[in-house]
Amino acid sequence: MDIIIPNWPVPNNISVAITTRSGGCSASPWDSLNLAFHVGDNPKSVKQNWQSVSEQLNLPSTPQLLSQVHGIDIVEVGGRKEIANGIIPTADGCYTKIPGHICTVMTADCLPILFCNAEGTEVAAIHAGWRGLAAGIVSNAVKQFCSPATDLMAYLGPAISPRNFEVGPEVRQTFLSSSFHEHVQHKINTCFTKSDSEHGNSKGDHWIADLYGLARIALNQTGVSQIYGGDFCTYADAERFYSYRRDGQTGRMASLIWIS
Repeated sequence: MDIIIPNWPVPNNISVAITTRSGGCSASPWDSLNLAFHVGDNPKSVKQNWQSVSEQLNLPSTPQLLSQVHGIDIVEVGGRKEIANGIIPTADGCYTKIPGHICTVMTADCLPILFCNAEGTEVAAIHAGWRGLAAGIVSNAVKQFCSPATDLMAYLGPAISPRNFEVGPEVRQTFLSSSFHEHVQHKINTCFTKSDSEHGNSKGDHWIADLYGLARIALNQTGVSQIYGGDFCTYADAERFYSYRRDGQTGRMASLIWIS
């Protein structure tokens, strides 16, 4: 099983893992370690894949799954409003300060961002596609923490890289409209370059977007400056990663973080 263990300076009591597509039992087109129940795969295969992941990582509990909708809602795992066992809440991120509870998000091109405070007492995971980033999911995630943003670190997991992420003009305009500050708009502009039609657009009005760069801007705006990762491409590496944009019907990877 090919598991990515991020290289970032989290405290020793923080455990982090990001799955890839290899090491499971799902058949094509979900081959092989699909961990999502909502993409058409055989549920028995998905359960077996989760069992394999749990055994490989020696997980302390069942990961908290989410019904992700490209929004900005964050749920607290193990908090005062405890999520009932087996319930999958509609949200695009989760936060916890309780040891043994696993924050989890699923992706297949969108950006998973993992958070941890310097003391190792708070963690979070968010699903940050372009819609969530533009709407403010990063800011909403940082607000969940008791620690100040300057004490937080973030890891950018596998996502589609700028070279392969062509978007329409409305995406660029949505990000530019998300800030009234000219210097922030300038930074956002640097994350968009005119498309050379490599991906089939012939109208000449499309852009290549840097999802990692946009996430860094959002993190910096909230006060988070310790940022790691951001060097993968799910679209380009078909052997290692699922990519919805590349394949359409496909599986999902999971990004997990918890306090040991």
